[in-house]
Amino acid sequence: MLVLGVESSCDETGLALYDTTDGLLAHALHSQIAMHRAYGGVVPELASRDHIRRVVPLLNEVLQRAGRTRADIDAIAYTRGPGLAGALLVGASFANALGYALRVPMIGVHHLEGHLLSPLLASDPPAFPFVALLVSGGHTQLMRVDGVGQYTLLGETLDDAAGEAFDKTAKLLGLDYPGGPAVSRLAEFGIEGAYELPRPMLHSGNLDFSFAGLKTAVLTQVRKLGNVCEQDRANLARAFVDAAVDVLAGKALAALKQTRLKRLGVAGGVGANTQLRARLNHDAQRRGLKVYYPELAFCTDNGAMIAFAGAMRLQADPEQVQDGYGFGITPRWDLEDIRIPAPVAG
Repeated sequence: MLVLGVESSCDETGLALYDTTDGLLAHALHSQIAMHRAYGGVVPELASRDHIRRVVPLLNEVLQRAGRTRADIDAIAYTRGPGLAGALLVGASFANALGYALRVPMIGVHHLEGHLLSPLLASDPPAFPFVALLVSGGHTQLMRVDGVGQYTLLGETLDDAAGEAFDKTAKLLGLDYPGGPAVSRLAEFGIEGAYELPRPMLHSGNLDFSFAGLKTAVLTQVRKLGNVCEQDRANLARAFVDAAVDVLAGKALAALKQTRLKRLGVAGGVGANTQLRARLNHDAQRRGLKVYYPELAFCTDNGAMIAFAGAMRLQADPEQVQDGYGFGITPRWDLEDIRIPAPVAG
């Protein structure tokens, strides 16, 4: 079965072709970072208009790369939510119009499920069950993943997501959008221990997160310093990254201990952070655990994860095929709402 995936939940247009026999055949992505940088963040209306311009050329690109035609497509998966309403509508309307023209089945995919399953696209994928640390611009969650559609929330952020804290810290330090990668790069030049920032909820006794206080601590320090020199900026970036990584790694390892699992899958844009990966790899090796990551290209939003998640869902529960081509979107959507009932033994 050849599945076309369409991702348009925010500021990246991604399309991909995934074959359930041959794996990922081709993927293409257009990022809007350059366009939104002038505004310091994503402008929803501009994002939606750009998706409209990009989606058809990207479809032609992935078909050409894969050596396939539109007639070869057996099913279409698209991001139904969560995300920006206008951006989601572009991908959903395009996917359903194409599905109607080709008379192929459709399935709306949860954006976070795409991220959760993205480590399975790697050459060395984790086996079920595993704990997933989902760290992106808008979400920070720990999930137990027992199979496709079998997700149990273990903990989540009570305020800012880790990615939001990275972006807000970047603004405080005068760094360009997107802030996360810029903070991480600057932190490499910082002196360890030059500033001490809090590790919110690290010892809370549960698996929830909080990053608003960490961001506020950076703000307080910036105000104390007044005119921040380049080395102070690097030191603050280092202190922030060290604190965020301590919390993320500490909670992830606590989740593995609580569930008695030995496999951790890391997904989402912050999952590409080099400091976080180094810390998780180090701690996992000491404890006899293993960490799995998607390829860097699949950490941020992309069509491959949507095509893959749609293909896995259609295989796990073929009855999920959309009824007709009258589509809807779900800008706010709880991941646990898409749970597939576990098969009954015997």
